[in-house]
Amino acid sequence: MANKRHKPDEIVTKLRQVEVLMGQGLSRLDAIRRIGVVEQTYYRWRKQYGGMSRDQLRQLKDLQKEN
Repeated sequence: MANKRHKPDEIVTKLRQVEVLMGQGLSRLDAIRRIGVVEQTYYRWRKQYGGMSRDQLRQLKDLQKEN
Protein backbone atom coordinates (compact mmCIF):
# COMPACT_ATOMS: atom_id res chain seq x y z
CA MET A 1 0.00 0.00 0.00
CA ALA A 2 1.33 3.42 -0.90
CA ASN A 3 2.09 5.94 1.80
CA LYS A 4 -0.50 8.68 1.84
CA ARG A 5 -0.67 11.68 4.10
CA HIS A 6 -4.21 12.18 5.28
CA LYS A 7 -5.40 15.67 6.07
CA PRO A 8 -6.80 16.26 9.56
CA ASP A 9 -10.31 16.72 8.14
CA GLU A 10 -10.06 13.31 6.45
CA ILE A 11 -8.78 11.75 9.68
CA VAL A 12 -11.74 13.04 11.69
CA THR A 13 -14.11 11.76 8.99
CA LYS A 14 -12.50 8.31 8.96
CA LEU A 15 -12.62 8.07 12.75
CA ARG A 16 -16.33 8.86 12.58
CA GLN A 17 -16.79 6.21 9.87
CA VAL A 18 -15.28 3.58 12.17
CA GLU A 19 -17.76 4.53 14.90
CA VAL A 20 -20.67 4.25 12.44
CA LEU A 21 -19.49 0.88 11.12
CA MET A 22 -19.11 -0.45 14.65
CA GLY A 23 -22.63 0.73 15.39
CA GLN A 24 -23.81 -1.32 12.41
CA GLY A 25 -22.38 -4.45 13.98
CA LEU A 26 -18.89 -4.75 12.47
CA SER A 27 -15.99 -5.56 14.74
CA ARG A 28 -13.49 -2.80 15.38
CA LEU A 29 -10.76 -4.50 13.32
CA ASP A 30 -13.08 -5.02 10.34
CA ALA A 31 -14.21 -1.39 10.50
CA ILE A 32 -10.60 -0.18 10.61
CA ARG A 33 -9.69 -2.32 7.62
CA ARG A 34 -12.71 -1.04 5.72
CA ILE A 35 -11.55 2.60 5.98
CA GLY A 36 -8.19 1.55 4.55
CA VAL A 37 -5.72 2.03 7.40
CA VAL A 38 -3.83 -0.30 9.70
CA GLU A 39 -4.73 -0.74 13.33
CA GLN A 40 -1.70 1.17 14.63
CA THR A 41 -2.59 4.20 12.52
CA TYR A 42 -6.17 4.15 13.76
CA TYR A 43 -5.12 4.15 17.41
CA ARG A 44 -2.58 6.92 16.82
CA TRP A 45 -5.26 9.04 15.11
CA ARG A 46 -7.74 8.30 17.86
CA LYS A 47 -5.22 9.41 20.48
CA GLN A 48 -4.58 12.67 18.66
CA TYR A 49 -7.98 13.52 17.12
CA GLY A 50 -10.44 11.32 19.01
CA GLY A 51 -13.74 12.97 19.80
CA MET A 52 -13.01 16.11 17.81
CA SER A 53 -15.49 17.69 15.50
CA ARG A 54 -14.44 19.67 12.44
CA ASP A 55 -15.11 22.94 14.25
CA GLN A 56 -12.83 21.93 17.11
CA LEU A 57 -10.20 20.91 14.58
CA ARG A 58 -10.32 24.35 12.94
CA GLN A 59 -9.97 26.03 16.32
CA LEU A 60 -6.95 23.84 17.10
CA LYS A 61 -5.31 24.77 13.80
CA ASP A 62 -5.95 28.47 14.42
CA LEU A 63 -4.41 28.27 17.88
CA GLN A 64 -1.36 26.45 16.52
CA LYS A 65 -0.85 29.12 13.87
CA GLU A 66 -1.27 31.86 16.47
CA ASN A 67 1.43 30.38 18.69
